[in-house]
Amino acid sequence: MATADPHNFRHGRPERTAVLLVNLGTPDEPTAAALRRYLGEFLADRRVVEIPRAIWLPILHGLILRTRPAKSAAKYASIWTPEGSPLAVWTARQAKLLGGYLGERGHRVLVRHAMRYGRPSIAAELDALVAEGATRVLVLPLYPQYSGATTASVIDAVNAWSARQRRIPELRFVNHYHDDEGYIRALAKRIETHWMTHGRGERLVLSFHGVPERTLRLGDPYHCECHKTARLLGERLGLAPERVLVTFQSRFGRAKWLEPYTEPTLVGLARAGVKHVDIACPGFTSDCIETLEEIDMEARAAFLGAGGSEFGYIPCLNDQHEWIAALSAIAIRHLQGWPTQDAPDAQALQAQAERARRMGAAG
Repeated sequence: MATADPHNFRHGRPERTAVLLVNLGTPDEPTAAALRRYLGEFLADRRVVEIPRAIWLPILHGLILRTRPAKSAAKYASIWTPEGSPLAVWTARQAKLLGGYLGERGHRVLVRHAMRYGRPSIAAELDALVAEGATRVLVLPLYPQYSGATTASVIDAVNAWSARQRRIPELRFVNHYHDDEGYIRALAKRIETHWMTHGRGERLVLSFHGVPERTLRLGDPYHCECHKTARLLGERLGLAPERVLVTFQSRFGRAKWLEPYTEPTLVGLARAGVKHVDIACPGFTSDCIETLEEIDMEARAAFLGAGGSEFGYIPCLNDQHEWIAALSAIAIRHLQGWPTQDAPDAQALQAQAERARRMGAAG
């Protein structure tokens, strides 16, 4: 006979509100075996690769997972830190800081982080939140721009977890915040800080993660939201439109992806005589393999090799104060209507009533 889940029978405990930050994910270690597990989960997601399963899965398991893990492991090894994967380190730090920022604003909520692929998983963290008494959960993906391959995939994972639950907590999702004032302000601050130290380049290249071009035709708003982020950021920085370039990186496979592509654009700029470029990645809220290796190593080498002189990589938002403040404001906005403050105890209520009585008597 199956043992009942004790969480279902702990009646009468206080109800709590929670925020679950979700990022893409990372392998546990920079080894071929770890990359095989991670890529197997990531590339098997129907949202990520929209090819019929009968065609794609034999390619994935018969070719890609036999050859790609070792190459990817070497790339991860080049950016691995003593604390582990940069993405994991920054995401955990963001969750901890968010809890503190919300607490300073009087919101006593549980804050955890999860990864769409790898660990800690969304299902495991939702289980942990429920075990801590959470009956309301705000799911906040760390993807400012909405895409079916990212934000929608997070929603899929939450729904898959919900399908296995007897008692489902109230759930809310933040779909995007590509034009949020605080997010744009944090990006601008990061870039301005870089300029103060390293000088300003001739062009500011904003590199976003690429997706197949067909997703745009199918109605995915990602392309438009990337361009809106870039426009708002350029306006806040006071840059002429021609000085800000939007590009897309991380192309995979032979299909046409959103253009222009990042590395060829940088090579073209260098060959056209541009000597100094700055590059930021607004779609990534944490530095990771795509920013630290693909941009700050590979793209840097391509630009300098084509005749460029200065390549200014601008780090992601990571644990920047302005970013965590913006993230807390986004969370508070979406938490509206849910109880998030500690209930005052009897002594506090009595003191409040006594103050009101005295004020009334004085009046």
